[in-house]
Amino acid sequence: MMFEGTTIIAVKRDNQVAIGGDGQVTFAEKTIFKAKAKKVRYLYNGQILAGFAGSVADAFTLYERFEKKLEAHKGNLVRASVELAKDWRSDRVLQKLEAMLLVADKEQLLVVSGSGEVIEPDDNIAAVGSGGSYALSAARALYRHSSLNAKEIVEESLKIASEICVYTNDQISVLELEV
Repeated sequence: MMFEGTTIIAVKRDNQVAIGGDGQVTFAEKTIFKAKAKKVRYLYNGQILAGFAGSVADAFTLYERFEKKLEAHKGNLVRASVELAKDWRSDRVLQKLEAMLLVADKEQLLVVSGSGEVIEPDDNIAAVGSGGSYALSAARALYRHSSLNAKEIVEESLKIASEICVYTNDQISVLELEV
Protein backbone atom coordinates (compact mmCIF):
# COMPACT_ATOMS: atom_id res chain seq x y z
CA MET A 1 0.00 0.00 0.00
CA MET A 2 1.23 3.44 -0.87
CA PHE A 3 0.95 6.89 0.61
CA GLU A 4 0.09 9.42 -2.08
CA GLY A 5 -1.87 12.54 -2.81
CA THR A 6 0.12 15.70 -3.15
CA THR A 7 0.07 19.07 -4.77
CA ILE A 8 3.32 21.03 -5.00
CA ILE A 9 3.68 24.32 -6.86
CA ALA A 10 6.54 26.77 -7.32
CA VAL A 11 6.46 30.28 -8.73
CA LYS A 12 9.25 32.70 -9.52
CA ARG A 13 8.22 36.33 -9.88
CA ASP A 14 10.23 39.53 -9.74
CA ASN A 15 12.65 39.17 -6.83
CA GLN A 16 11.01 36.18 -5.15
CA VAL A 17 10.67 32.44 -5.62
CA ALA A 18 8.19 30.45 -3.55
CA ILE A 19 7.25 26.80 -3.26
CA GLY A 20 4.25 25.37 -1.49
CA GLY A 21 2.46 22.15 -0.85
CA ASP A 22 -0.73 20.89 0.67
CA GLY A 23 -0.70 18.70 3.76
CA GLN A 24 -2.73 15.68 2.70
CA VAL A 25 -1.26 12.20 2.75
CA THR A 26 -3.61 9.64 1.25
CA PHE A 27 -3.27 5.97 2.14
CA ALA A 28 -4.02 3.45 -0.61
CA GLU A 29 -5.85 6.11 -2.62
CA LYS A 30 -8.90 5.88 -0.32
CA THR A 31 -8.15 7.17 3.15
CA ILE A 32 -6.75 10.47 4.34
CA PHE A 33 -3.97 9.29 6.61
CA LYS A 34 -2.53 12.67 7.56
CA ALA A 35 -3.74 16.22 6.95
CA LYS A 36 -0.78 18.39 7.98
CA ALA A 37 2.27 16.84 6.33
CA LYS A 38 5.13 19.18 5.39
CA LYS A 39 6.10 18.39 1.82
CA VAL A 40 8.32 21.38 1.11
CA ARG A 41 11.66 22.13 2.67
CA TYR A 42 14.83 24.16 2.49
CA LEU A 43 17.98 22.36 1.37
CA TYR A 44 21.65 23.29 1.07
CA ASN A 45 21.84 25.82 3.91
CA GLY A 46 18.54 27.44 3.00
CA GLN A 47 19.57 28.26 -0.57
CA ILE A 48 17.41 25.64 -2.32
CA LEU A 49 13.67 25.03 -2.11
CA ALA A 50 12.34 21.51 -2.70
CA GLY A 51 8.99 19.76 -2.72
CA PHE A 52 7.97 16.23 -3.54
CA ALA A 53 5.01 14.43 -4.97
CA GLY A 54 4.47 10.70 -4.68
CA SER A 55 5.26 8.04 -2.17
CA VAL A 56 6.57 9.51 1.09
CA ALA A 57 9.38 7.02 1.66
CA ASP A 58 10.48 7.39 -1.96
CA ALA A 59 10.47 11.16 -1.67
CA PHE A 60 12.66 11.09 1.43
CA THR A 61 15.10 8.82 -0.39
CA LEU A 62 15.21 11.36 -3.22
CA TYR A 63 15.72 14.27 -0.82
CA GLU A 64 18.71 12.49 0.70
CA ARG A 65 20.21 11.69 -2.70
CA PHE A 66 19.55 15.20 -3.96
CA GLU A 67 21.19 16.77 -0.91
CA LYS A 68 24.30 14.66 -1.56
CA LYS A 69 24.34 15.85 -5.18
CA LEU A 70 23.98 19.47 -4.05
CA GLU A 71 26.93 19.05 -1.67
CA ALA A 72 29.04 17.38 -4.36
CA HIS A 73 28.29 20.18 -6.83
CA LYS A 74 28.55 23.07 -4.35
CA GLY A 75 24.88 24.02 -4.56
CA ASN A 76 24.69 24.10 -8.37
CA LEU A 77 21.00 23.31 -8.80
CA VAL A 78 21.10 22.35 -12.48
CA ARG A 79 24.15 20.12 -12.16
CA ALA A 80 22.81 18.39 -9.03
CA SER A 81 19.42 17.87 -10.69
CA VAL A 82 20.93 16.39 -13.85
CA GLU A 83 23.17 14.06 -11.85
CA LEU A 84 20.23 12.92 -9.71
CA ALA A 85 18.12 12.30 -12.82
CA LYS A 86 20.95 10.27 -14.39
CA ASP A 87 21.29 8.13 -11.27
CA TRP A 88 17.54 7.79 -10.95
CA ARG A 89 17.22 6.56 -14.50
CA SER A 90 20.10 4.09 -14.34
CA ASP A 91 20.03 2.74 -10.75
CA ARG A 92 17.77 -0.31 -10.38
CA VAL A 93 16.71 0.62 -6.85
CA LEU A 94 15.98 4.25 -7.71
CA GLN A 95 14.02 3.24 -10.82
CA LYS A 96 11.36 1.79 -8.54
CA LEU A 97 10.81 5.07 -6.73
CA GLU A 98 7.44 6.66 -7.37
CA ALA A 99 7.96 10.36 -6.77
CA MET A 100 8.84 13.64 -8.45
CA LEU A 101 10.82 16.59 -7.18
CA LEU A 102 10.18 20.26 -7.75
CA VAL A 103 13.29 22.28 -6.90
CA ALA A 104 14.25 25.93 -7.09
CA ASP A 105 16.96 28.39 -6.22
CA LYS A 106 17.23 32.11 -6.90
CA GLU A 107 18.01 31.46 -10.56
CA GLN A 108 16.05 28.43 -11.71
CA LEU A 109 12.96 26.36 -11.17
CA LEU A 110 13.13 22.68 -12.19
CA VAL A 111 11.04 19.52 -12.24
CA VAL A 112 13.09 16.33 -11.79
CA SER A 113 11.58 12.96 -12.64
CA GLY A 114 12.59 9.33 -12.51
CA SER A 115 12.51 8.91 -16.25
CA GLY A 116 15.52 11.20 -16.55
CA GLU A 117 13.83 14.52 -17.18
CA VAL A 118 15.04 17.79 -15.76
CA ILE A 119 12.56 20.37 -17.01
CA GLU A 120 12.72 24.13 -16.61
CA PRO A 121 9.29 25.65 -17.24
CA ASP A 122 8.97 28.45 -19.79
CA ASP A 123 6.87 30.68 -17.58
CA ASN A 124 8.49 30.49 -14.09
CA ILE A 125 5.64 28.30 -12.79
CA ALA A 126 5.74 24.54 -12.22
CA ALA A 127 3.58 22.04 -10.39
CA VAL A 128 3.63 18.32 -9.65
CA GLY A 129 1.36 15.84 -7.95
CA SER A 130 -2.27 14.82 -8.00
CA GLY A 131 -3.57 18.37 -7.91
CA GLY A 132 -0.67 19.85 -9.83
CA SER A 133 -2.60 20.64 -12.99
CA TYR A 134 -5.29 22.48 -10.99
CA ALA A 135 -2.74 24.52 -9.07
CA LEU A 136 -0.76 25.21 -12.25
CA SER A 137 -3.84 26.51 -14.07
CA ALA A 138 -4.78 28.76 -11.16
CA ALA A 139 -1.21 30.02 -10.79
CA ARG A 140 -0.93 30.89 -14.46
CA ALA A 141 -4.15 32.90 -14.33
CA LEU A 142 -3.06 34.69 -11.17
CA TYR A 143 0.42 35.35 -12.59
CA ARG A 144 -0.98 36.86 -15.78
CA HIS A 145 -3.89 38.79 -14.35
CA SER A 146 -2.86 40.01 -10.90
CA SER A 147 -0.06 41.78 -9.12
CA LEU A 148 0.24 39.11 -6.43
CA ASN A 149 3.77 38.17 -5.44
CA ALA A 150 5.16 34.64 -5.81
CA LYS A 151 4.20 33.55 -2.30
CA GLU A 152 0.65 34.85 -2.66
CA ILE A 153 0.24 33.11 -6.03
CA VAL A 154 1.43 29.82 -4.53
CA GLU A 155 -0.97 30.14 -1.58
CA GLU A 156 -3.98 31.05 -3.71
CA SER A 157 -3.34 28.41 -6.35
CA LEU A 158 -3.09 25.71 -3.67
CA LYS A 159 -6.34 26.92 -2.10
CA ILE A 160 -8.05 26.68 -5.48
CA ALA A 161 -6.62 23.20 -6.12
CA SER A 162 -7.89 22.08 -2.69
CA GLU A 163 -11.41 23.03 -3.73
CA ILE A 164 -11.24 20.82 -6.84
CA CYS A 165 -8.87 17.89 -6.18
CA VAL A 166 -9.82 15.23 -3.62
CA TYR A 167 -6.12 14.48 -3.04
CA THR A 168 -5.33 18.10 -2.09
CA ASN A 169 -6.28 19.84 1.13
CA ASP A 170 -6.06 23.40 2.42
CA GLN A 171 -3.34 22.75 5.02
CA ILE A 172 -0.76 24.73 3.08
CA SER A 173 2.98 25.16 3.72
CA VAL A 174 4.88 27.79 1.75
CA LEU A 175 8.60 28.58 1.73
CA GLU A 176 10.29 31.40 -0.11
CA LEU A 177 13.62 32.83 -1.19
CA GLU A 178 14.31 36.46 -1.93
CA VAL A 179 16.24 36.83 -5.18
